[in-house]
Amino acid sequence: MPLSILPTRVTSKIFKYTTGGLAAAALLLGASTAVLPTPASASSSSQHRVDDWIKHALLVMKKNGIPGSYNGIHRNLMRESSGDVRAINLWDSNAKAGIPSKGLMQVIDPTFRTYHVAGTSWDIYDPIANIVAACNYAAHRYGSIDNVNGPY
Repeated sequence: MPLSILPTRVTSKIFKYTTGGLAAAALLLGASTAVLPTPASASSSSQHRVDDWIKHALLVMKKNGIPGSYNGIHRNLMRESSGDVRAINLWDSNAKAGIPSKGLMQVIDPTFRTYHVAGTSWDIYDPIANIVAACNYAAHRYGSIDNVNGPY
C-alpha cells in the first residue's frame, strides 16, 4: 500500500518507528511494505533539533557566564552522541564502574550533578541541561568546550 493513501496518523507512526527498524513498523501497522523518509528529510529534521538545542543552551550559558561556541558544542555533541538525546554508553570504563555516560554530550551522573546549571532540568537526558552541564564542566576543566577535541 503506498504511503500517500495512508492516514497521516499511520504514516507518522511509520516515520517514528524507522529508527527502531522498518520491519517492526511494518509489522506494527500490518503493512507489507513501507518507504523510508529520504535521507535529506530525516537528517534535516534531526539537524534542526540539534541546532535549536545548541542555540538554547548558548543562551543559558551566556546568562551564566559559561564560555563556548556553537561550533565547539556541535563538534563535541556529534562526536559523543551523533545527536541522539537518549544515547548511553554501556561499554566504556565509566559504564564498567556503574556510571555510564548519558545524553547528547555523554555526561556521567556525578559530573552532571556537580556542574548542573540552576534553571535547567535535573534530567540528564534533557538536551539543554545536558549540553549546559557538559559545557560548564569543560569550562572548569579546559577553559571552554571549544578547547575539547576528543573524549573529555
